[in-house]
Amino acid sequence: MKNSEQPLYLKAGEAAAELSISPATLYAYVSRGLIRSEPGESPRSRRYRAEDVRALKNRRAPAGERNPMYGDADLPVLDSAITEITRDGPLYRGSLAATLAERASLEHAATLLWDASSSDPFAPSNMPFVTVAMAEILRAARDAKPVDRAIAVLALATDADPHAFNRTTEGRAGVGARILRLVTGAILSKAPSAQPAHVEIAQAWCRDRKDGADLIRRALVMLADHELNASTFTVRCAASTGISLYDAVIAGLAALKGPRHGGAGLRSSHFVTSLEEGDARAIIRERVALGERLPGFGHFLYGKGDPRAAALISALKKAKAPQKLVIDVPLWVEDATGEAPNVDYAMGILVRHLGLPPGSELPLFAMARTAGWVAHAIEQLQKGGLIRPRARYVGPSAGRRR
Repeated sequence: MKNSEQPLYLKAGEAAAELSISPATLYAYVSRGLIRSEPGESPRSRRYRAEDVRALKNRRAPAGERNPMYGDADLPVLDSAITEITRDGPLYRGSLAATLAERASLEHAATLLWDASSSDPFAPSNMPFVTVAMAEILRAARDAKPVDRAIAVLALATDADPHAFNRTTEGRAGVGARILRLVTGAILSKAPSAQPAHVEIAQAWCRDRKDGADLIRRALVMLADHELNASTFTVRCAASTGISLYDAVIAGLAALKGPRHGGAGLRSSHFVTSLEEGDARAIIRERVALGERLPGFGHFLYGKGDPRAAALISALKKAKAPQKLVIDVPLWVEDATGEAPNVDYAMGILVRHLGLPPGSELPLFAMARTAGWVAHAIEQLQKGGLIRPRARYVGPSAGRRR
C-alpha cells in the first residue's frame, strides 16, 4: 500500500513567514539544500516542502521547544529512501508497515526494504552456502547467548561466503538474504531452512500454539526497520568504511544489545509479568508516585502513541491475550501518565502470551531488524563516502590544563 499522504508545500511568503526570514534568506537555504523546492502553479513561482521548512525551524528552536518528529539539531541527518516515520507508523518505501504486517512475511518486507524487484534473493539457489557453512559455524558458537551467537556466526561467515563483497544490486540482496537466514538460524541454534523466519521461530519456540506463527510474523514485519535509530546509524557508519554487509550487521547487533535500545524490551517484559501477576493498578500508582518511568510506555517520536504497538495489541486482543494487559493496563497508564504503549510493551505481551523463552524480546528484535540493517548498509554502500560527523569541542582551552 503506497502512502496516501502527498507532500505539503508552502508558497515563498508562507515559508519565509514561518521561519521569520527574508525571501533572500529563504533562497539561500534552498541553494544550500536545506529546503527542497519545485516549480509552482505559474511559470515564475516556486513552492517549498513544508516538512523541510518545519524541520529547519525546529532545529533553530531552543532545545526545550523542539519537536522530536523533526529531529535534533545536534544530531546528523542523512538522506534515505528506505523508511519514513509518520504518525501512522513507519512506511517502508511508501508502504505502511502495519498494513504489510496483515499478510506479509519478514522476507517480503526485506525484499521491499532492499528494493530487490528483479529476482528473489531468498530463492533456494541462493542458499547452498548457508546450509554448508552453518553446522561448523554453530558448533564454534554453541555456548554463546543468542545475539552473541549471531555475531560469532556472521564473523565466521564473512570469509566463508565467496560473494560477500559482491557489488551488484542482485548480489547484495542475495548476501542480505543469506545474512537473514544465518542470524535466524544462529539465534534459534539450528541450521536454517527455506521456511519463512516466523515459521522457523514458531516451530522452535512455541510449536504448540496455533496463533504463534501469525503473531510472530506480524511482530517481525513491524520491527523490520525504524529509520535511523542507534543501531541503524551504527550500521551506516560501519558500512561507509567499505566493509562487507556481514560486518555491518555485526555492528548493528552489538549496538542493539544496549539497555537503552534493544535491551529495553527485557525491562518491558518484566514489567508486563509483574502487572499480570500482581495488582496492576497499585503497581502503576506506586511507580508513578515514585517518579519512575513505566517501561514500555511513551515514545519520543509518537506523541499520540506508537502505531506499531496499537497494531500488535489489536492482533493480541483477537488472539485472546489477557484483557488486563491489552485493554485495562493501557487505559490505567494513560489516565496516570498520559502515555500510550510503545512496541516494547506489545512485545512483552506477545512473549508472555505465547510462552516464549525468557529474554526472547532482544533476539526477536535482532532477527527482524536485520532486514532493515541490510537495507541501510546497501544504501550507504551505493552512496559511497565516509560518514564523519564533527565534534563541538567543550573541553579546556589551550594552556588551561594543569
